[in-house]
Amino acid sequence: MYKEHEIIALTKDIPEHRLCAGDIGAIVAVYESGGLEVEFTTAEGDTISVVTLKTEDVRPLAKREILHVRELGKLPV
Repeated sequence: MYKEHEIIALTKDIPEHRLCAGDIGAIVAVYESGGLEVEFTTAEGDTISVVTLKTEDVRPLAKREILHVRELGKLPV
């Protein structure tokens, strides 16, 4: 299903890691148990967080989606 280095979108907010639904991350590990290790970075490439997630916490990017940016630490209301 998911592969290492695949780019995904988060499907839920994770405020303790300053992440919100729609944030883009890269899968850095896929576990046999079904879990994923996902790295989230700033636009400059600095790591914000590496989080272990369930497959239902992420989704693949769609071909006709447009990327959006937000300031780190400011979660949408």
